[in-house]
Amino acid sequence: MSDFVSDFWNVYVVVIVVGSILACALLLYMQSKATFTPGKTMGHVWDETLEEYNNPMPKWWSWLFIITIIFAFAYLALYPGLGNFKGLLGWTSGGQHKIEVDKMDATVKPLFDKYMAMDVKAVAGDKQANEMGKRLFLTYCMQCHGADARGAKGFPNLTDSDWLYGGEPEQIKETLNNGRMGVMPPHAQLGADTIKDLANFVRSLSGLPSDSVRAAKGKEAFEATGCVGCHGADAKGMHAIGAPNLTDKVWLYGSSEAAITETIYNGRQNKMPAWQEFLGDAKIHLLTAYVYSLNQGAK
Repeated sequence: MSDFVSDFWNVYVVVIVVGSILACALLLYMQSKATFTPGKTMGHVWDETLEEYNNPMPKWWSWLFIITIIFAFAYLALYPGLGNFKGLLGWTSGGQHKIEVDKMDATVKPLFDKYMAMDVKAVAGDKQANEMGKRLFLTYCMQCHGADARGAKGFPNLTDSDWLYGGEPEQIKETLNNGRMGVMPPHAQLGADTIKDLANFVRSLSGLPSDSVRAAKGKEAFEATGCVGCHGADAKGMHAIGAPNLTDKVWLYGSSEAAITETIYNGRQNKMPAWQEFLGDAKIHLLTAYVYSLNQGAK
């Protein structure tokens, strides 16, 4: 990384840029000093008909070079282009982006203020607000949860009624604001046999095919090894800590014996990033309402 922040690259860029401009100036100078003989050819012939004449560069072409050189020096004086030199105007792409964002925010602020004053459930029922929330979702959330919000392996489906941390507006907003860190600790120390028993028990909880003998042993291990501490004695999970319900048909990492065994053996770690600082209260409010609206038909 240090190679790209050393002064060498600053000098390198300056030399390349200034050298290119000076090369144009040198070409003009050489043209002005050259001797031309109108009507005389240079001895180069193509296809027996095309000949190269010893004529000077057309004036309009020369003026294009002159204008280019003047423009280049003016631009490099005002804007960044010479290595670390920031230009006399102090312009930056980041600053320009902030100006445009601030301008857009000022334009839509009255609309954001309108929805901020409304309850999340009321905003969720507003068609225009939902469209705004959807655009925010497609910009910032679809990369993990998908354009249809149905998720993928390791990324929750937001259109059903199953929620790791709760599906009420306050809980959704907390998730968006502060993010979540889901951790399932590894249990390799239990041994392959006990883990297989546990996997069969977990599959039996949601009616999946399982070995009844192993499932019975797995139930004992579930209670004895501390699994109930997170998933509860009824295995229905706990929203407070993001422990999933093991008795339904929803699986974040897969329901096969191999997938469940892998989860128990290696554990899982999944992070939902915090968005409050980046998006701000108004956009979080709209996103909360949109996500809340996605699963209302599933209840």
